[in-house]
Amino acid sequence: MLWGRLKQSRLNGYKFRRQHSVGYYILDFYCPAARLAIELDGDSHLTDEAIEYDNERTAFLNSLNIRVLRFLNTDIYSNLEAVCTKIAEELRNLSSPPPDPLLSKEGEND
Repeated sequence: MLWGRLKQSRLNGYKFRRQHSVGYYILDFYCPAARLAIELDGDSHLTDEAIEYDNERTAFLNSLNIRVLRFLNTDIYSNLEAVCTKIAEELRNLSSPPPDPLLSKEGEND
């Protein structure tokens, strides 16, 4: 559901990739222009071990100047508009404008 809102630069003109590798990690969604990762978490992320792992992962990504937004899967199903609004707000907080869609590569991970 979320990919349908992110693909083809549908959200504020920013290009997102899905299942993008960074180091040893695979990000659910990643916007290179904004250096923004979007992670979707199910119930398995609510254990103490998973929380510790996610914190280490986020720290690694932050060390590469990649910001991470996390959402529960239930948020996607029950309140997709609020999730998209939060992502759009994060994109608006960037200091640089969105990329020119005419200059981006077409068909990349769409």
